[in-house]
Amino acid sequence: MTRYSAVRAEPEALTISSHGDAEAALAHAAHTVEGEFEFPYLAHAPMEPLTAVCRLGPEQCEIWAGCQFQTIDQMNAAAQVGLQPAQVIIHTLAAGGTFGRRANPESDYIAEVASIAKATGGKYPVRLIWTREDDITGGKYRPLNLHRISAAIGKDGTIAYRQRVVGQSILAGTALAAMMHNGVDPSAVEGNAPEQYDLENTHLSWTPGKVGVPVLWWRSVGHTHMAFSKEVMIDELAQAAGEDPVAFRLARLGKHPRHAAVLKLAADKAGWDQPFARQPGRGRGVAVHESFGTVVAQIAEVTVAGGKLTVDRVVCAVDCGIAVTPDVVRAQMQSGIGYGLSAALHGKITLTDGHVDQTNFHQYQVLRINEMPRLIEVYIVPSTNPPSGVGEPGTPPIAPAVANAVFALTGKRLRALPFQV
Repeated sequence: MTRYSAVRAEPEALTISSHGDAEAALAHAAHTVEGEFEFPYLAHAPMEPLTAVCRLGPEQCEIWAGCQFQTIDQMNAAAQVGLQPAQVIIHTLAAGGTFGRRANPESDYIAEVASIAKATGGKYPVRLIWTREDDITGGKYRPLNLHRISAAIGKDGTIAYRQRVVGQSILAGTALAAMMHNGVDPSAVEGNAPEQYDLENTHLSWTPGKVGVPVLWWRSVGHTHMAFSKEVMIDELAQAAGEDPVAFRLARLGKHPRHAAVLKLAADKAGWDQPFARQPGRGRGVAVHESFGTVVAQIAEVTVAGGKLTVDRVVCAVDCGIAVTPDVVRAQMQSGIGYGLSAALHGKITLTDGHVDQTNFHQYQVLRINEMPRLIEVYIVPSTNPPSGVGEPGTPPIAPAVANAVFALTGKRLRALPFQV
C-alpha cells in the first residue's frame, strides 16, 4: 500500500470520466470532505479447493470440474494434451464455491490435471485436488486498491466529486485484454459514483498498478471496492450537510428510479423513520448500489462492545427484474452479505519478500456462522423487467452499510478494510 501511496504524487494516468468542473467546484464549496480508502488483496477461499478429474484417450479428453470458463478451459486443456478443442469434453459439475476463482484465462487447475493425464500416457483417469495451502498461497487475488476522494457540497447544493483509483488490471496482459477500452480495464472502476448518483461536477481517473501479484475477478469484481468508497463518501457528504443519510441519497437519485425504489423499501422495512432503539453500543447505517443489472439497498444494525464489532441485523431490498426463483434470490442475497462481511471483518492477503503470509483458515480467517447477523431480511421489488444478476450484487453494499453504522454509533470513519474498530 505504501508503494501505491507514492503514485498519488505522479501525473494521473487515465481519465475515466469527467463532467462539469470538479476542480472549480471543490475550490468554492461550502462543505468539503476528503478520504483515502485502502483495500487489500483478497483470496476467494471457497470451501472446496480447486478440483478436477481428467480421462485422456487417443482421440478424446474428458474433464469433470466446476468450470466457469468452459470454452477457454477447453482450449487450454487441448493445448496441454495435443488435441483439438473439439476433442475436449467438459462436464461442468456443481462446485463447492467459486466466486470467480475458476474463471481465469490460464485455466490453471484444468491445465494442470490435463498435463498430469498426458504425463501418464492416459493409462487411467487422474483426479487433482489442490490443498488448502495451494489454494491460499498459489491463488489469484482480488486486486489491492487505493482510492483518494475529494468531495464537496456547493452553496447551491450541487456536488463536486473527484476520485483517483490506483489498482492492478485484471484484464491487461491476458487473453481477455480485448475487453479493455482505450487502455482502461472497466472492471477496475465499475460502479463509481458518477454512474450511480446525480452529481454535477465529477472527475474520475485510474492508474494501473504495476505489481507482479496475480489477480483475478472476486465476487462482484470492481464493485467490491468502488461501492465501499462511494457509499462511505456519500455518507460523509450527508453528515457535512447535516442531512439524514437516506434523504440525502434520495435527493440525488432522480435519474435513478430503481435505486430510489429499493432504498425506500429497505428504509421502510427497517423502520428508518421510526425511533431507533439506541441501546448502548448500537448503531445503524445504509448503502445502495447497482451491479450486474441489479440494484440492492442494505441497512445494517451493529453493536460495538469491548472493541468487538457485531452485525446484528441486515435489511436488504433488491430489484433484480423478474424474480424467477424468489427463494434463490433470497439465498444469494444472504450469501453475498456473508461473503462481504467476511472480507470486511477479516479478509487480507499480505506478502513478505514475494511470498504469501497466509496458508490456511487459521491465518486467512473467513466468517464463522456465529458471526453472521442474527437476522437478515430480504425484500424483492416486484418487477416485469428482464431478470438480472443475483449471485454478486448482494456483496458490495454490506461493508459500507456496516462502516456507516459504526460511524453513526462511534463517530469513527472506517476507510480501510478489514475493519479495525
